[in-house]
Amino acid sequence: MKIQELRVIAKARGIKTARMRKGDIIQAIQQDEGNFVCFGTAADGYCDQYECAWREDCLPEPAVCPSA
Repeated sequence: MKIQELRVIAKARGIKTARMRKGDIIQAIQQDEGNFVCFGTAADGYCDQYECAWREDCLPEPAVCPSA
C-alpha cells in the first residue's frame, strides 16, 4: 500500500501522520483498531496473523530459488 493511501486511512481515524514513516503509520492504525502493534516485527519472517491487512507490506518477498 502506498503511503498516500495510509495517510487517508489514518486521517479518517483521527491519526496525525506528519513526519511519520510508513511503518509507524501502520502501527498507529493497528493500535487504533485495537490489534497487535506488530508491523515490521516478525521474527525470521514468521507471522501467524494470516488475515492481517498489512501482511503483504510487512513480510519480505519469499526468496526465489533459481532453476538448475
